[in-house]
Amino acid sequence: MPQPADLIVRNAKVATVDKGRPQAQAFAVAGNRFLAVGDEAEVMPLASPSTRIVDAGGRRVIPGLIDSHIHVIRGGLNYTLELRWDGVPSLADAMRLLKAQVARTPAPQWVRVVGGFTERQFAEKRLPTLDELNAVAPDTPVFILHLYDRALLNRAALRAAGYTKDTPDPPGSEIQRDAKGEPTGLLLAKPNALLLYSALAKGPKLPYEYQLNSTRHYLRELNRLGVTSVVDAGGGFQNYPDDYRVIADLHARNELTLRIAYNLFTQKPKEEVADFTRWTEGNTYQQGDDFYKLNGAGEMLVFSAADFEDFRQPRPEMPVGMEPDLEAVVRLLAAKRWPWRLHATYDETITRALDVFEKVNRDIPLAGIHWFFDHAETIGDRSIERIAALGGGIAVQHRMAYQGEFFVERYGAEKAARTPPVKRMLELGVPVGVGTDATRVASYDPWTALAWLVTGRTVGGLTLHPPRNRLDRDTALDLYTRANTWFSNESGLKGQIRVGQLADFAILSADFLHVPEDDIRGIVSLLTAVDGRIVYADGEFASLDPGLPAAMPDWSPVNFGSRYWKSDAAQAAHRAMPKVHACTVHGQAPSPTANLADPHGFWGALGCSCWAF
Repeated sequence: MPQPADLIVRNAKVATVDKGRPQAQAFAVAGNRFLAVGDEAEVMPLASPSTRIVDAGGRRVIPGLIDSHIHVIRGGLNYTLELRWDGVPSLADAMRLLKAQVARTPAPQWVRVVGGFTERQFAEKRLPTLDELNAVAPDTPVFILHLYDRALLNRAALRAAGYTKDTPDPPGSEIQRDAKGEPTGLLLAKPNALLLYSALAKGPKLPYEYQLNSTRHYLRELNRLGVTSVVDAGGGFQNYPDDYRVIADLHARNELTLRIAYNLFTQKPKEEVADFTRWTEGNTYQQGDDFYKLNGAGEMLVFSAADFEDFRQPRPEMPVGMEPDLEAVVRLLAAKRWPWRLHATYDETITRALDVFEKVNRDIPLAGIHWFFDHAETIGDRSIERIAALGGGIAVQHRMAYQGEFFVERYGAEKAARTPPVKRMLELGVPVGVGTDATRVASYDPWTALAWLVTGRTVGGLTLHPPRNRLDRDTALDLYTRANTWFSNESGLKGQIRVGQLADFAILSADFLHVPEDDIRGIVSLLTAVDGRIVYADGEFASLDPGLPAAMPDWSPVNFGSRYWKSDAAQAAHRAMPKVHACTVHGQAPSPTANLADPHGFWGALGCSCWAF
């Protein structure tokens, strides 16, 4: 007698991401695994009187999305304190949200907008001025982080953070000052963003029970977008094991709604070898279970190898000590068979790191170690070939969707056309995964990343990538599901709707494979299941939602609809925005004051007649 199903989803358009059976109408789940996938005639006989049957209403169903590079552990600790501007279509809307949050935020708390947006997404194509911030919030501290290039603090935040005329500029950063030498409220990374992080760290922190609540709300927000697994890339000011306690406790309580594989990120220059020696001696690679496990080292391996991703600044040259510093750590990790990931924006950094990896490989073969580079925006073909030869991978993120205009201004549209060269990576046979690098640069919204892969456009509407560097939707979905499992060494365990794999899936609000390109960013999940358990439901499935306690504190932006960009009004505004196409021959970028509603007229005024858009 066949095993009865605990859950059946029927009347669905299932994209299985399984080449053996790419489409299905239904599937059954028993325990935490897919039991059967196929036509309804194959699946429905597995129903018993106790089987929960979900009618998908003809909607598209996909495997749960996997983000191979996100800072979810750090982000969860403060999520309920943050006002998000992700996808907000205009500065006017952003300031309206900010003003409302200022009114409800009690002293001495701050209002924080911590990344996930760019000024180019706004119709006005600019950030708020400091005068505008001070007018909206004369007494409440306001901190706004824009990408990794600058932070805006109003006068109240300057006072709360203790910045004065006597505060020195940290190395590689600038505290902008007025004619009298007083800080204006603008902090600049040049290109070191440590000043921005340290300013943010001066704000009040949540009590521990609130951090638990905050993290649960962040995980639920990712579930709302169809995300079921992530690889956490560590991060600055994220100390192990102290800052991992919240996730560990939620795991112990069986309250995780997201699978998390985590990397260990060294925190202090010149102490990297000591950190990784201690961690490899006291921990075992992949210790944990399918919900929470150790994934290796990085994305910071040594500080001397860390370049910066601020395309408003020139590319930084790595110091001469990079190679010996990096070799000491990589030799240790390779000997312990610990995978690693390395932050590297530029091909110049990657080339030097590969010299080290190849040297270590001659003594300690790297075959079978799932090591990889993160970001790799300007990587060249030769570096991709070298990575393939060593058995490594590349995890890309949609940072160019937020910084593309700045990249074009510095390097030209021709170079931006293959930044990063995702399609070429696939052609050369390297394992490629996709993520967001959320929350401090790009948004955690996977559909913005998927839209970027498919359209080649920034969130501001500028077309960066020609068709030769764009992906079809099936390939993009594969990279965000099945392919991403390579980066946590879980291939075959999840990432597909396939018999025997972990039962993670999402029923979508719109059909990703067929909706107009401009509608991709509006997609959400209407039902998300992790481990065969429904963790989020809305719309016609709302009665199945398990619910969650209200966000703490009670004045949290989460409790007041600040996740605005997925609303009908926000999506209508996004579709109305003009799409700006850069000339890929002349490499010119529109200025912030250009008439974006008439891009051909703008380029024509520059004397460009090739129309190579």
